Amino acid sequence: MKKSRILICSALLSLFAMGSEHLSAQTIFTDVSRSPRERAEDIVKHMTLDEKVALMIYNSPAVERLGIRKYNWWNEALHGVARNGNATVFPMPIGMAASFDTELLEEVFTSISDEGRIKWGIARDANDQDMWYKGLSYWTPNINIFRDPRWGRGMETYGEDPYLTGQLGMAVVRGLQGPRDGETIKAMACAKHYALHSGPEWSRHSFDAVASERDVWETYLPAFKDLVTKAKVDQVMFAYNRIFGFPAGANERFMRDILEKEWGFEGIVVSDCWAVTDFYEGHKWSKSRAEAVATAVKTGMDLECGAAMPAIPKAIKDGLITEEELNEGITKVMEYRYMLGEMDNESEWDNISRDKLCSAEHKALALKMAHESIVLLENDGVLPLNKSDKVLLMGPNADVAAMMWGNYNGFPVEAVSLWNALKQRGANVDYVAGVPYLAGLTTEIINKDVAMKADYNPDNLDFDYDKFVRAADGYDIVIFAGGIASCLEGEELKVQAPGFKGGDRVTIELPELQKKLMKALKDAGKRVVLINFSGSAMAFADEVENCEAILQAWYPGQEGGAAVADILYGDVNPSGKLPLTFYADDSQLVDYESYDMKGRTYRYFDKPLFPFGHGLSYTTFKFGKGKVVASADGKQEFVVKVKNTGKRDGENVVQLYVSRPDDAQGPIKTLRGYKRVSLKAGESAEVRIPVDEETFLWWNTASGRMNPLAGEYLLHYGDTSDGAKLKTIKYTYKK
Repeated sequence: MKKSRILICSALLSLFAMGSEHLSAQTIFTDVSRSPRERAEDIVKHMTLDEKVALMIYNSPAVERLGIRKYNWWNEALHGVARNGNATVFPMPIGMAASFDTELLEEVFTSISDEGRIKWGIARDANDQDMWYKGLSYWTPNINIFRDPRWGRGMETYGEDPYLTGQLGMAVVRGLQGPRDGETIKAMACAKHYALHSGPEWSRHSFDAVASERDVWETYLPAFKDLVTKAKVDQVMFAYNRIFGFPAGANERFMRDILEKEWGFEGIVVSDCWAVTDFYEGHKWSKSRAEAVATAVKTGMDLECGAAMPAIPKAIKDGLITEEELNEGITKVMEYRYMLGEMDNESEWDNISRDKLCSAEHKALALKMAHESIVLLENDGVLPLNKSDKVLLMGPNADVAAMMWGNYNGFPVEAVSLWNALKQRGANVDYVAGVPYLAGLTTEIINKDVAMKADYNPDNLDFDYDKFVRAADGYDIVIFAGGIASCLEGEELKVQAPGFKGGDRVTIELPELQKKLMKALKDAGKRVVLINFSGSAMAFADEVENCEAILQAWYPGQEGGAAVADILYGDVNPSGKLPLTFYADDSQLVDYESYDMKGRTYRYFDKPLFPFGHGLSYTTFKFGKGKVVASADGKQEFVVKVKNTGKRDGENVVQLYVSRPDDAQGPIKTLRGYKRVSLKAGESAEVRIPVDEETFLWWNTASGRMNPLAGEYLLHYGDTSDGAKLKTIKYTYKK
């Protein structure tokens, strides 16, 4: 590789010699033996102000005289390479979080970065002049805390718990970025949206997120800190909203004091798209575009997704910023372009076989993740189904493969709906079509950027319930594939329909049409199995009464139909666990616009319908008495024996929670460890979870930070966060 890079360098030198009398053949930036930082610092010295400005915008143009090619920083890989043709589509992140499988998640994102590198190579070889969604800088993962189930973008996150979000977020970064021991890096991940950002969608361009200092450090910042200080994420994206009165990208405390100085972040700070414009248009905080972009750059922005950077020359002229202050950002931008191998047009990552794109191996990985993501919420014994059961399938999500792709999606080579998956396995199932998501709503499949769109007509609300009840005559069981879709919940959506507002939800109840139809089927004597597809928690108080089983399937990706069918018929034993609280009804929710954690999530609310960590199985498990012991290397471990006491093989997730009895204002309990365990029927295993100083990170009023805090703790363990089902031991932590 060294030899070929020298040849490339020679070619570039020839180009420079022909194209510019101002460049010396001895320029450092053409010397491949120099470090990316040295080359970046040198090439910046040769740039004009206008070139620096242009290269700090996401759709960076070519600068031919310096050998700089066009590059577009905007790419997405939320659950597969997105918006760039065929790619393997995995479950939405909220579904993958339900797996509680850190190792599998890293494997998933390793496959995603493989496919991303392949797509980069295809675009480069074709001399693609667009390059949007084809670069190597992915704006993933979304590690905002899913504090309220009404937030439409919560499905992009890893749930409501800061520890789980941090662990899974770091796995995403490791998978996307790959090992860092080669000549070039594989790709760049991005921790977004820094820092207090989780709705409302409808006011995100003007909203001011304010929370207590404890909530900031205990809930909203831990995952960002993990990704920056431990996983060494390459990019951090600041949010649209204000934080304590300042636009997120202009908040000196969060951007400079915490992110840069306290955590030591040295990567690229990128704006959310057109967030700098919000400084003066949405928040009315800056007086002009020039003032806004000058503030953003001075506060740490290196790269803008937007259109404010062209005002930099005016900002310099007006004395709002100096060109020297601009150099910090452009140097980092160019350093990463060298690190990626993009500037030299060569990388060891070019050797990934293109056969891996949408391969059978990746398809199997998508199926495995979908299996592990599905959560069995309720089961009165109707599941798993028998092959002899006469079953009728209905519901708005029964035959819609695109719904399972969620948002920020790629497009699978083959799309299989639940109905088609059931047909392919030869199940004794019939299907009756025609049930909409809600009265007056029509949906359409899209083939660009988004999977589906929806239109609501309040003048078309008629629905014949009796027709579908009559259709169920002669069937033992009705599978109702219900829920919602990403055309109703998601990022800043236009659709306005009952229960939905701008991408968010105003109620967590299922649409009334679906609730009434399932009750009518129940009243007609049918055994109803609800398969709920959604990216967020639903209130199932009525459905618990009207359905004999409830499966939460999320938006399970390209293999979702097959995965649900496998679980329905018992080929796969469900093992997913809820990464967020399922409240009983709307009355249990607190003010959506409040960022205080009191009354929210399992950590500060303990009377849900289905708790965080909940998930049933077709087998049963028994937990022995847990204890903390010294491991072979002298470190501490929590150890508990788990036995599969049922008749089926199965997997479970051992969960370790911590509480501090002398802290009345603190969380009821908080997750500090978990481990998946696979056991055959009758088999036992000893599960070990590390216990160290981070297990006892607690709010320290003296330091105003989360510190390992000495004192008396309770360790709670089991396969749910439900206090009534957990076992508990006492533990004294000493520094």
